[in-house]
Amino acid sequence: MTVLDTAFEAARRRGARVVLPEQDDPRIAEATERLVTDGLAQPVDLADVSDGQIAALVTTRGMKPAMAERLLRKPLYRAAAMVAAGEADTIVAGAVNSTAEVIKAAAMSIGLAPGVSLPSSFFLMRFPDREMIWADCAVNTYPDADGLVAIAQASAQSAKALLGSAQVALLSFSTATSGSGPSVDTVREAAARTGFTGPVQGDAALNGAIAAQKGLGAGDANVLVFPSLDAGNIAYKLAQELSGAQALGPFLQGFAKPVCDLSRGARVDDIVAATAVTVALMQGSIMKATSG
Repeated sequence: MTVLDTAFEAARRRGARVVLPEQDDPRIAEATERLVTDGLAQPVDLADVSDGQIAALVTTRGMKPAMAERLLRKPLYRAAAMVAAGEADTIVAGAVNSTAEVIKAAAMSIGLAPGVSLPSSFFLMRFPDREMIWADCAVNTYPDADGLVAIAQASAQSAKALLGSAQVALLSFSTATSGSGPSVDTVREAAARTGFTGPVQGDAALNGAIAAQKGLGAGDANVLVFPSLDAGNIAYKLAQELSGAQALGPFLQGFAKPVCDLSRGARVDDIVAATAVTVALMQGSIMKATSG
């Protein structure tokens, strides 16, 4: 059973209330119908502005009630506030709005989880022979060592929930001590602080024989952490176009409640699958949720 099959099963058990605020987009409208037909979620309509939504913005951002009410006239911000107010369980957006706007809306009302200082994202990459998590391909442009530590740790937790285990590789153009430079040093520091494999080149992260030759890791990574948004975003789009890989997400990490940010190029199948994964992740571990 694939991760997606398992996620669909978990989502059907959960029956979460999902708000998809971009209903004017025909892809979202069709995906909403599919979610209902397949029993994957309970889509909820965009609600009117409520006292609970206003209170969420006042509490999270210290905003004046009148200013909060004005901001909530925007559908994206109102949808995020619905989640914060308990009127919906999760928000799925980004088919129309940019990643920056989805993050801003979520930060305004939902806020970050305790102990989290940096939101990040991951894609669930589905290849014919494997499923992986790639991060951060959508949010953080040039993370420093602290940022890479936060991204790697959050991605490891996501991998444990989705894939059952986390073998994390922090990627670089250099493996171990074969190269130097500011970017390599940043990855090396993050690897040392987390205990994850790195700095390591992509082939050594994925191929056991090359890993043995280069003397670092086991070549069995199922989580790839890229050193910059340039590297991660280019890599996942090339994988889509050249190998036909399915890239689900980006899923946002670090928020107090689940948030899914779709790619603006997402197809209906991608939206349905991303929603199912987001709902399934609400249970903490897809593997545990479907084992009993």
